[in-house]
Amino acid sequence: MANWAWRDTLARFVDSQWFQNLVVAVILANGVVLGLETYEDRFVWLDRNWMLIEGCFLTFFVLELTLRILARGVVFFRDVWNWFDLVVVGISLIPLAGGFAVLRLVRVLRLLRLVSVLPSLRYIVDALFRSVPGLGTVIALLFVVMYTAAIMGEQLFGEISPQYFGNLGTTLYTLFMLLTMENWPDISDSVIEDAPYAWIFFVSYIVVSAFIVLNLIIGVIVTTMEEEVSAPRWAEDQEIELHQHEQVMLRLEQLSDQVAVLSAQLRALGVAVEEVSNFRVLPLESTRHEKRPSAKRGRRTRRKNRRRRRSA
Repeated sequence: MANWAWRDTLARFVDSQWFQNLVVAVILANGVVLGLETYEDRFVWLDRNWMLIEGCFLTFFVLELTLRILARGVVFFRDVWNWFDLVVVGISLIPLAGGFAVLRLVRVLRLLRLVSVLPSLRYIVDALFRSVPGLGTVIALLFVVMYTAAIMGEQLFGEISPQYFGNLGTTLYTLFMLLTMENWPDISDSVIEDAPYAWIFFVSYIVVSAFIVLNLIIGVIVTTMEEEVSAPRWAEDQEIELHQHEQVMLRLEQLSDQVAVLSAQLRALGVAVEEVSNFRVLPLESTRHEKRPSAKRGRRTRRKNRRRRRSA
């Protein structure tokens, strides 16, 4: 129990807002220092104290990862972003001398740790990864269009403008520039004088590739990002609907129980009324049967009296 208690306390400390803000501030400060290192002439003191400053940043990042591992335990290694943090910080621990001096450039990847720290950036990157299957189809379509146009462009304009359409590789690079709409007037002017109808090729390629296929790529990315952002809201709505459904079903069960109780009471009440009515009817019938003999005796007495009068 004591082990779980200090782990919960450490988890609350690591997940606290001020600690997250501190990590973001240190990452941003590290990025500023990395940018200042490019000005070697202006910031000579930074170059002289580079090992001390680098050691401070590296110590903080190692401590941060250690606290997170202790707080979450094995669960820490189930997150891909945590593995990314481990790789970036682990590479920084390699001695930056001799053959490993080139790894000094990898320190720039620490800035990418902002993606793992800030949830909003993480949503965007997750959406990009989720859109890869849809993007693969659209990018394949774009490559087919570019490759077909490259073969046509090399055969049509290879002799007219060899600097842009000399071979297949050069033509593909030229079509990529046309895709980005960069210097496309210069490219078209290099062939338009000798091939007046070349505008049909350029306009068709730009419309299909830049206006249609690229917009398809943007549409896939935007749709995936909307789904990623609305996923928590959809889950929350489903939870609310499930709670409301449970409340309605509970209320229906209560009403069913009340109806059953009322039905039982009504049935019991109906039997009691029937018994009372039977009890009241029987005496009336019995009195009628009792009165009939007296009526017959009265009629007989009257007949005897009449006969006596006649005989008299």
